Amino acid sequence: MEPKVMIILGSSSDFNIAEKAIAILEKLGIYYDLRVASAHRTHEKVKEIVFSSTKSGVDVFIGIAGLSAHLPGIIAGITHKPVIGVPVDVKVAGLDALFASVQMPLGAPVATVGIDRGDNAAILAAQIIGIQNASIRERLSLFRNDFYSKIAEDEENLFPEIKGEYYSRNKLESEGGIISPSDKNINENSEDEGSPSTHPGEIVENPHPPQIAVISGSYSDIKVAKKTTMFLDKLKITYDSAVISPVRSPSKFENFLKRNKDAKLFIAISGLSAHVTGAVVAYTEKPVIGVPCAIRIDGLDALLSMVNMPPGVPVATIGIDSGGNAAILAAEMLSIGDTHIKKDLLRFKGNIDCKR
Repeated sequence: MEPKVMIILGSSSDFNIAEKAIAILEKLGIYYDLRVASAHRTHEKVKEIVFSSTKSGVDVFIGIAGLSAHLPGIIAGITHKPVIGVPVDVKVAGLDALFASVQMPLGAPVATVGIDRGDNAAILAAQIIGIQNASIRERLSLFRNDFYSKIAEDEENLFPEIKGEYYSRNKLESEGGIISPSDKNINENSEDEGSPSTHPGEIVENPHPPQIAVISGSYSDIKVAKKTTMFLDKLKITYDSAVISPVRSPSKFENFLKRNKDAKLFIAISGLSAHVTGAVVAYTEKPVIGVPCAIRIDGLDALLSMVNMPPGVPVATIGIDSGGNAAILAAEMLSIGDTHIKKDLLRFKGNIDCKR
């Protein structure tokens, strides 16, 4: 079988991070290949691997590198397929690699995950492939439920350790069975009450669901959101868009997600503590692209809280205020198996190259 995921390491010393990705891909039954090639020392080899893999049917690239970590960006500059970057902690807690991976110029987005998070890279790759593959989506859903089961088990093991005199356990209605966020909040077989409305926090029936749901956490993020939707328009990709805070308006936020349960992926735009992306990945198993916004300290707070997600819930984080790259990355994900989007994407990226 031809591999669907190509893992490229900048150095063999990064293999321990790749092993995390390999374990997930093996469990999900996704074919993969792995190569070692340096963006700086073996540039021609990187090009050969990417060109050959793209032609042979690889759907997603994972670039794993530390230090200056230009490898994921070099891959993104060569292919129109989605590229996931995994920064590795070699020096300065991996921040050098994180910034090198995530802060890409327009036209070559890298979906960056947390430092050393090879596991989340593999999960994100599976989510991307799952857009067009129902079998992968089903396996991914079962796999993600294992995380909920583990948390429940850890909690049960913790209770006997609590010896406080005033400790009094409050039994939850859900105890007795594991309820995943997808079961509880966006059950695709459930019917939601509510009259049709165009209000962003209300549920409406849509016979033609949008391909992407774009959600911003605040009106201070609206400039980035407008750039994102402008690029989606140029790429002829349908979307629903709203400004709703999961902190200030949790019910409206949840209703927006329910309304867009049939969207293929989500773009979450947020500054400060970036609650929006965390709230979206808690509700859906589909790919979530995160755009950090520069509201305070040049957006570093939003970037770091967005990208460093725990195992099982990756956010495909791109550069600060990079709404255009969010749209391009979304098109790269959707172009797998969609020749019309692929054609528009290649045309669009070609026009960007001509203007440089």
